[in-house]
Amino acid sequence: MDPLPELATMNLTQVAQALAEKRLPPVDQWHPTHCGDSEMRIARDGTWFHRGSPIGREAMVRLFSSILRREVDGSYVLVTPGEKLDIQVDDAPFVAVEVKSEGDGCDRRLAFRLNTGDLVVAGADNALRFETGADGPHPTLHVRGGMEALVVRSVYYELAELAIQDSGVAGGPSAPIGLWSDGVYFAMSDA
Repeated sequence: MDPLPELATMNLTQVAQALAEKRLPPVDQWHPTHCGDSEMRIARDGTWFHRGSPIGREAMVRLFSSILRREVDGSYVLVTPGEKLDIQVDDAPFVAVEVKSEGDGCDRRLAFRLNTGDLVVAGADNALRFETGADGPHPTLHVRGGMEALVVRSVYYELAELAIQDSGVAGGPSAPIGLWSDGVYFAMSDA
């Protein structure tokens, strides 16, 4: 497998090119018979486990993540043309570990690198969502097929700083604090 992209060294044109070149298996078109449990789990921090032991090979995690699918009932499966296996996901199956911002205000674009090496640009098809849970902020980014990435705290703080810089850009000083990406405004809080 190719090495993980270095988001910090890429501009968003290069990110867009990398996204266009990425071809994922058509898991939404595969409907094999359910075969059982994969005995795998994705922890909240993005660590993949098999039978209780962490999967240490990054290439294996990247491969498995490419055949991950969310079912209509909210469960997750690993799917190939010939088999479908359950996988336990503690929170979100991906983790957004890095962000790159280009532009300002409503012209800003935010690109995220996930723990699996995938790149995602926040926008109409990949919404940022900010909720507050019992343990504090719970920001997520839609990745694909109903699957999300949990935004790590350090990246959340970067987003909050950008939102503070842009406060008032969304529609005046009474607008909820938030930030733009790819022409879409994502509120981080209520007004």
